[in-house]
Amino acid sequence: MFTRYILPGFALVALVFALVQMTKAQQKPTPLTPPVDPGSSPYAQQLAGSGIIEPETENIAVGSHVPGVVAKVYVKVGQKVKPGDRLFQLDDRQLRAELNVRNSLSASAQAALEKLKMQPRAEERPSQAAKLLEAEVNLKNQQKLYDRVKNLVGAVSEEELTNRQLAVELAKAQLEKAKGDFSLFNAGAWKADTDIAQASIDQSLTQVNQTEVEIQRLTATAPHQLWIADTTGNDAPDDSGIVFQVLQVNIRPGEYVANTPGSALIVLGRVGKLHVRVDLDENDISRYRTSFQGVARLRGNPETNYDLTFVRVDPYVIPKKSLTGANTERVDTRVLQVIYAIDTKGVPLYVGQQMDVFLNAKK
Repeated sequence: MFTRYILPGFALVALVFALVQMTKAQQKPTPLTPPVDPGSSPYAQQLAGSGIIEPETENIAVGSHVPGVVAKVYVKVGQKVKPGDRLFQLDDRQLRAELNVRNSLSASAQAALEKLKMQPRAEERPSQAAKLLEAEVNLKNQQKLYDRVKNLVGAVSEEELTNRQLAVELAKAQLEKAKGDFSLFNAGAWKADTDIAQASIDQSLTQVNQTEVEIQRLTATAPHQLWIADTTGNDAPDDSGIVFQVLQVNIRPGEYVANTPGSALIVLGRVGKLHVRVDLDENDISRYRTSFQGVARLRGNPETNYDLTFVRVDPYVIPKKSLTGANTERVDTRVLQVIYAIDTKGVPLYVGQQMDVFLNAKK
């Protein structure tokens, strides 16, 4: 009975199970609907590219002039700063001590020059005059002794007469020396000495100024001069009402920073007007014209169109940066970067957001 009824029943159940599983495996999964539809071009003939929002000044990556330990950070993310405002400061204790030493050396050099300028001292004049008078009296005394011995012919030896004569000559030389010293004393400091003292002062002041500059370099400030490309593509100075916004702060007090190229310790940008930097594929460069009008759509919000105004073209085709953009990343596509100004329509946009840009290529 097992062989006749039960075993075929098991085989029939296994067959049905296999058929059901094969049917399920051949069914196609239900296509998933994306949470947000990607942006589509409103133009029949179009050029498209991906863009990223940036300030009209581009991102200003503020670095450090010198390596050191951060002592103070004066700003925070989102804060508005003006040109010259302090951003952060490195530890300056060593340079402050060096400045004190150089100020002392400068004061010493200044005192040395003042000492030379005060010559001759009035307190030393009586002493110098007394030395001159002493030399004059000594000469008169020696001259009298010589005259007395000279008149005593035969009473004194020839050696004594010679000694008296030499004493007179010595007294004359001493008088001349005293006169010269007195004249030198009255002349005051020699010009060459004052020039040397002045040079020492200049050198010390230069060293003081050098140290002060080094101390100033320990404080990073917002840039003073800003150049913005106008809508005609010409560089024009913009010195009125410059206000930067702090976009990133990547340092904290106590951290060590180095003056390595490309290090963005603080990122600034003027966000009064926003630009979008569009990457056009190298295959589309020959078709592109600066007169093309277009719109941009935010990733995640393709229903809203943002009008674009041409600003400039960066005339250098660069490798396309994808993902991390690291140097080790291989790229096989190059792009031309075109910058457009965005009409935000009062909607808050943020630096770094990605946009899909569509340009009307109809001639």
